[in-house]
Parts: sequence; structure tokens; C-alpha cells
Amino acid sequence: MQPFKYNPNNHSGKFNHRITFQEFFGEGKDVDGFPKGDWRSTKSAWAMIKTMQGREYYRAATTQNESSMRFVIHYTKGLHPDMQVVYKGRSFSIESIINDDEANKTLTIMVKEVIV
Repeated sequence: MQPFKYNPNNHSGKFNHRITFQEFFGEGKDVDGFPKGDWRSTKSAWAMIKTMQGREYYRAATTQNESSMRFVIHYTKGLHPDMQVVYKGRSFSIESIINDDEANKTLTIMVKEVIV
């Protein structure tokens, strides 16, 4: 029997936060020119939450992104920056989606909380 080998790329137990991706489905514009429509859930995923540290935190603070976070999920197709992420009843706009190491294994999703 082979001894267990630790694989640092195996993050399975850390993907323990459920997030939902939503897309905006519009129906024209209202009298003030704002889009009419609503956000609809399209996908869900298990995610790791990575807090920003050091230089990243201060860079985000200088652009007044006080509520910036990043989620890491298993690679999935069909995500784009026009979507939003919902986590624990909070909405986050997607700033960027990064294919980590271009390996098609994980995606890092940089988000900013939507303050209403």
C-alpha cells in the first residue's frame, strides 16, 4: 500500500462557503434612463474566501474599495464580470475573474461589496 502523499493543490476541505452567481436580466429602461429588470441566480459554487493582506489591502483602501474580497472556486465556464456574487445575503460586483496559473483548475474572483 502506498503512503499518503500530501498534495498542496488539493483544497477540497477549504471550499466550504456557498456562493451564488447572478445575472441581470433587463427589460428596457425606466423614465430616468436606468435599466429595468432584476438579478437572477444562474450558478452556485463552493468557494474559499481569501482576505486581502498587506499591499493588496492598502491598494484597495486607497481606491475606496473598503469591502473588497476574493473568492476562489473550482474552474467553471460561463462566468463574466457583468455578473454579481451573493454570499450570506450580501451582494458583490465582480471586478475581475482570474484563471489561476492558466491551469483551468481554480478561478480567483475579485469582488467589491455593493452598498445600496
